[in-house]
Amino acid sequence: MVDVTLDMDADPMPLVMLQAETWELHVWAPLADLSRLSEIRSATWDDRRSLQVGTCGDLPVFWTLAEDGQATVLIGQDDETWNLALMVPLTAVDEIVALAR
Repeated sequence: MVDVTLDMDADPMPLVMLQAETWELHVWAPLADLSRLSEIRSATWDDRRSLQVGTCGDLPVFWTLAEDGQATVLIGQDDETWNLALMVPLTAVDEIVALAR
């Protein structure tokens, strides 16, 4: 399970916090970009497609749909040579989109 929080008042732009029992991820992105995550179902890793939405620690964040139907969050210079990858339920991405609207 992943908890999703959107802090609209964060500086310099809105902050999405994804929290699980053993980790927490902060992603800064404009609301319009977060809304683009609604397209994740067409950004499949098999087709080498991803959505670049937000930053984490000054690195771009890429979102893609994995084979098992979960979302993969890739943090790094690009979606091929990332530094960190996390799997999150697709419902967490849907919640981000709903909060950003």
